[in-house]
Amino acid sequence: MSLLCAVSAIACHAQTFTSLESFHGREGGQPWVMSLIQGRDGNFYGTTMGGQPHCQHFSGCGTVFKMTPGGTLTTIYSFCSQTNCSDGAYPEAGLLLATDGNLYGTTWAGGVGVGYGTAFKITPDGKLTTLHSFCSQTECADGSYPTAGLIQGIDGNLYGTTYENYESWGTIFKISPTGALTTLHTFDGADGAHPMPAWFKGVTGIYGGAGDTIFKMTTTGTLTVLYKVIDTTTNFDSRLVQATDGNFYGTDSTGGANEYGRVFKMTPRGELTTLYSFCSQTDCSDGYYPSGGVTQATDGNFYGVTSAGGSPSCVVNGGAGCGTIFQLTPAGTLTTLHSFDQSDGIVPLGGLLQATNGTLYGTTDQGGDITCSLKTGCGTVFSIDMGLSPFVSFVLGAGKVGQTGQILGQGFTGSTAVYFNGIPASFTVRSDTYLTAPVPPGAITGYVTVTTPSGTLKSNMPFFVIE
Repeated sequence: MSLLCAVSAIACHAQTFTSLESFHGREGGQPWVMSLIQGRDGNFYGTTMGGQPHCQHFSGCGTVFKMTPGGTLTTIYSFCSQTNCSDGAYPEAGLLLATDGNLYGTTWAGGVGVGYGTAFKITPDGKLTTLHSFCSQTECADGSYPTAGLIQGIDGNLYGTTYENYESWGTIFKISPTGALTTLHTFDGADGAHPMPAWFKGVTGIYGGAGDTIFKMTTTGTLTVLYKVIDTTTNFDSRLVQATDGNFYGTDSTGGANEYGRVFKMTPRGELTTLYSFCSQTDCSDGYYPSGGVTQATDGNFYGVTSAGGSPSCVVNGGAGCGTIFQLTPAGTLTTLHSFDQSDGIVPLGGLLQATNGTLYGTTDQGGDITCSLKTGCGTVFSIDMGLSPFVSFVLGAGKVGQTGQILGQGFTGSTAVYFNGIPASFTVRSDTYLTAPVPPGAITGYVTVTTPSGTLKSNMPFFVIE
């Protein structure tokens, strides 16, 4: 447990860090730049880059796993299970819970043909369907190496990016849940290059980062560059999040005043401000090389991880420190909540998930059980409890009147009311962790509340009613 606020000019709130599970290699390991997601069943789902002992790579070709909130981990699929890895290999990014109840994601290798990656669908019990194998069109017009995950639009389609394609800088694509793919945009270097896991779906468009640019794109493919850097130190390679103030927040792994990474804020018009530059403390005890972006929790603060720095006593990661978990206020005051020490993880790369129980969850790429095939361990899953209250969240946070809203939470059995910004809605409790409610007539954008036997739960973000 970590009960120390190491770098802060504000009062420290009690927090409890728990190392929940270590990956052991053969059943999966090395969760990469992915964030856990919460399923309809209340469990968490994610991917690893390792696992699968019969894969041609010594540490495996990747897995999809399920984990209970208490830390019980189960592998539900191992990639490269089919001939010539036609089912894909190495899922670098995380998963998407779509409105049909299935999980969707990408692998950056494998697939039918030349093996330049796939888009896939998988059921919560582990039945996988390959939707598309990339570089299957002439001169790889459909792109190759999809390193980012997928997002879902209110049109029901899925959107994603590829890292590159034939003699160009990557693409943005749309794919239906049945696998029909359309390339919406091909980067040319001037508007960005090699988009990484930097997706965010806003109400008015899709936002992302591609090397030295941040862009906005309509669902029909019109792209606008909102911000472009003029130096060579910045790398927009992490996801963006739109906060409750309407601005976008993210991390840049190599920029900032010290060139060790920063957290930034960007207005919808593209005006960018640095909130915090890492390695501003002695011995970089505040961490450096932030990865995975930031998550705005229900207390209004932002939470994230750095892949290096922290306690100098951790020397496993080349003497660079094993990484940190941090809290950042909207005004830019940083608190280091936890420094990893190898036994509980090394190199956290993915973002944090605030589950509807209020607790934050994340993973590390290495560390944990050192009997794993990697001498430094194959990674861990952890939680950090900031004492925040339970809430409800959405599978898709926008919709039109009459469309069915899908709500995640806990303790739904026996619920008596659902309100969309004060307007009552009919609802159906599907399980203790999942209910559905059509958007009622008269509803406008605002927070959703669910009245349960144990109290009223409020959504962590507004639900956007689309006209």
